[in-house]
Amino acid sequence: MTVSGRFVALLALGVLPVVVLGGRESLAYAALGGWLLLCVVVGSVDLILAASPRSVVLERSVPARVRLGAEAVSELYVTNTGRRTLRGTVRDAWEPSAGAQPTRTGVAIPAGERRRLVASLRPWRRGERRVHNVTVRSWGPLRLLARQATLEAPGRVRVLPPFNARKHLPSRLARLRELEGSTTVLQRGQGTEFDSLREYVRGDDVRSIDWRATARRHDPTGGRGARVMVRTWRPERDRRVVIVIDTARTSAARVADEPRIDTAFESALLLAALATRAGDRVDLVAFDRVVRGRVQGASGPELLSRMVDAMAGIEPSLIELDWSAVPAQVASVTSQRSLVVLLTSIESPGGSRGLLSVLPQLTAKHLVVVASVTDPDTLEATRQRQNRDAVYRAAAAERSLLDVSRVAAAVRRLGGDVVTGSPADLPPALADRYLALKAAGRL
Repeated sequence: MTVSGRFVALLALGVLPVVVLGGRESLAYAALGGWLLLCVVVGSVDLILAASPRSVVLERSVPARVRLGAEAVSELYVTNTGRRTLRGTVRDAWEPSAGAQPTRTGVAIPAGERRRLVASLRPWRRGERRVHNVTVRSWGPLRLLARQATLEAPGRVRVLPPFNARKHLPSRLARLRELEGSTTVLQRGQGTEFDSLREYVRGDDVRSIDWRATARRHDPTGGRGARVMVRTWRPERDRRVVIVIDTARTSAARVADEPRIDTAFESALLLAALATRAGDRVDLVAFDRVVRGRVQGASGPELLSRMVDAMAGIEPSLIELDWSAVPAQVASVTSQRSLVVLLTSIESPGGSRGLLSVLPQLTAKHLVVVASVTDPDTLEATRQRQNRDAVYRAAAAERSLLDVSRVAAAVRRLGGDVVTGSPADLPPALADRYLALKAAGRL
């Protein structure tokens, strides 16, 4: 049962007889008692005439998935199976991070009818956003007292990473098509595949001339003479790309108001979208001490769909990453030479000892790229010299950048490659490095 402000105000009116009949206390108290009794009787009748909230049947329609920051629509169908009109309020108890609006809706549902209540969901956290209960409050005709019940109506929506980095994909695909020979750039390099034959034009590499094909095309009676044929080449396809995402404690740090792990997800999605278009096979492992997510054996649109599903429920774990187990995780994915991308943090030499200790094992068999997000505020702080405090901050920022440079140099000495950038710059920078490796024939 719920008491309304109207009922409280009605009870407060009982003070008037006490004020008016202040000199005759017995009569004043009798009038007050009679007024309170009348209020209780009227309130009880109003409560009895209210429709039972337990006679309500609830049905819910919620989209299965929505991207972080996008809007989804939740529909709640409320059916009044009782004999009285339900006048009241329905509260849909979504988690706060689901961003549901409105959460309370006034209704007037005659007996035997149904109403559709629509709420807009705009989640601001990844993962499963759930709702379990709906509270129905039914008022009487005078809206003095209400009957209330909490009913089960479970629902959930899976909030996926936003993949804002997809805006960089068209320009990188255009460069990929150039590498593959779909436009005018056909080149030869170590580890490339034969693509097609065409006639020699000025400027072609003479080492690409196919003399057998030239002899076959020679027609001394056709009037055209010899036609020199050259081979065109494209980067190899069906290579392996293994993306390892660090989900340990350093991935929980926020850089430019975005968790490191979210930047890693954006980078992994852009690289996967580009690599699968290039014909390469992409596998994903999210790991700290146990595997938090794994995607294997997918390609094309299925790859990105499975990746965002796996990423949706992954949150950083406040533990240290077990670097000694990373080579075994890569070996469990593939045994052939691959491009291994480690999305982790290299902000301090001490914290990168585990990474540096296992790099020789990885670089002995694979091409390794370490990608790490850097704080743009650190670079900005190095330019500030207005006062003493700013100078100290600049010195600390310079030391931080020096630490990153030292770790990056150590990674390169051990045979790896390093890509760094701000949260907005790291995804396209990693995609550019992948294209550069393709163009150089290293992948």
